[in-house]
Amino acid sequence: MIKLEKYQTLIIFAAMPLGLLLGQIKVLETYAGNFVTPFLFVMLLGAFLNIPLKDYRKAFSNVTFSIITIVINFIWTPILVWFLGKLFLSHSPIMQLGFIMLMVTPCTDWYLIFTGMVKGNVPLSATVLPVNLVFQVVLLPVYLLIFGNVSGTVSLPDVLSSVTIMLILPFTMAQIGKWLLGKLHNSNQRERIYSSLGSMQTLLLALAISAMFASKGKSLLTNLNVIAILLIPVLLFYLINFLLAQTAGKAIRYSYEDRASLTLTTIAKNSPMTLGVALMAFPNEPLIHLIMVIEPLIELPAMMLITRILLLLRKREMK
Repeated sequence: MIKLEKYQTLIIFAAMPLGLLLGQIKVLETYAGNFVTPFLFVMLLGAFLNIPLKDYRKAFSNVTFSIITIVINFIWTPILVWFLGKLFLSHSPIMQLGFIMLMVTPCTDWYLIFTGMVKGNVPLSATVLPVNLVFQVVLLPVYLLIFGNVSGTVSLPDVLSSVTIMLILPFTMAQIGKWLLGKLHNSNQRERIYSSLGSMQTLLLALAISAMFASKGKSLLTNLNVIAILLIPVLLFYLINFLLAQTAGKAIRYSYEDRASLTLTTIAKNSPMTLGVALMAFPNEPLIHLIMVIEPLIELPAMMLITRILLLLRKREMK
């Protein structure tokens, strides 16, 4: 079987225009958004299934990684984002608010897939997922109050539901799957199953991206000017935090794998979750909602470029 990882960049880039094209079909635009979470769920199930449980125990012992991640994500990033918003979005307080709201929420799902793509330390990255989720839920109203002079609330049932669906359930099912696969006497067949599930992650990520873009296709195409406005501050954020994570990782003598994990854990953003919060907290501010939808148009190409850079760094360090 041809490994999809060889073509992952092409597949993921193709998923965006494909989603926009499919979004022009009314029935697909209406229902495509319902498929984003299932695709991400199965994708994470495959990711967890391919990681031995002993790797998680080892990763949890890395207190330094957790502390650095928390400092970058929840102390440094809000200050940086506030500064970039003031510098580039001062003409629109609403856009500043949407920008801040989006960029202070670390990703809690597909950053693990990007980490796997660059051969980073996926178990290490996975251990900070619940920390990132809890901190952003608790601190997002604080950030909105401090930086946006607006207070908002997050539904506890929604938080518990997202944790269960996107972390606890796929992790639990993966452990059950490992137990069942462990009963196969044919080790070659077992390895083929693991390999197939690993290869499917690129395809599932692409499907999730297509579904996300299809569900909001028309809104994106009629408001492309917002992309141009957000482009510079968002790209500056990625550049600054990439350099910061790499510098911090080298300062504490992290391996390439751990530096890659630190980089992607502190760069990827949680636009699906933030969109839900924005719809609830600011129902009469469609510009904020639009920012949450449009940001992946910038983030996904940027993330793919970052993965290529990280792979080049890995290749150079292996020489």
